[in-house]
Amino acid sequence: MLADIVLATKRLDLRKIGEDQVDLHWKYLNSEAVMERLGGPRTREELAKKHAKARASFASDGFGFMFGYERSTGEMVTHCGMKRVDNPLAANQGDHEIGWLVREDRWRMGYAEESMRAVIDWAFEEHGAPHLVALTSPHNIGSWKLMEKLGMERRPDLDFEDPGFPAQDRQTIQYSITRDQWENSQCNAPA
Repeated sequence: MLADIVLATKRLDLRKIGEDQVDLHWKYLNSEAVMERLGGPRTREELAKKHAKARASFASDGFGFMFGYERSTGEMVTHCGMKRVDNPLAANQGDHEIGWLVREDRWRMGYAEESMRAVIDWAFEEHGAPHLVALTSPHNIGSWKLMEKLGMERRPDLDFEDPGFPAQDRQTIQYSITRDQWENSQCNAPA
């Protein structure tokens, strides 16, 4: 049974992560290609821990990571949402962090942007976030290009090295967007 819908976009229902979704996550969002710049595929146990953490985040903070289901097919296509920065190497622990994954056969179809625009609106409108950050590797070009498209700005002052990643992806870079930047982008959006 699918968990509650938190957000709906034009094509997606973003739902809380349920107790029984490790196998779907493993099947659709844990491939070598999808996880290439994120330290590689995870074990089922690691995915189960991530899911429990997302459910705990919703229970304590009212937000967390979700799965996005394509409304036309009912299939899981994204993993996205917001959490607190919790990397102990980050200078900005506790900031609101957004992130996403899209399954490989749905790449370049706009699902990442669509889901993240909804998450950003939700973060500022419903949760009063003063600003948002997103973390990536400089080699994850598609990721930071989307951050820029979302109106986020590069924050080299927040970069750090994470030895938990392969050598080529140890540098973690951050982008951010403030509430004011987001509000200005809403005022300037085409009608």
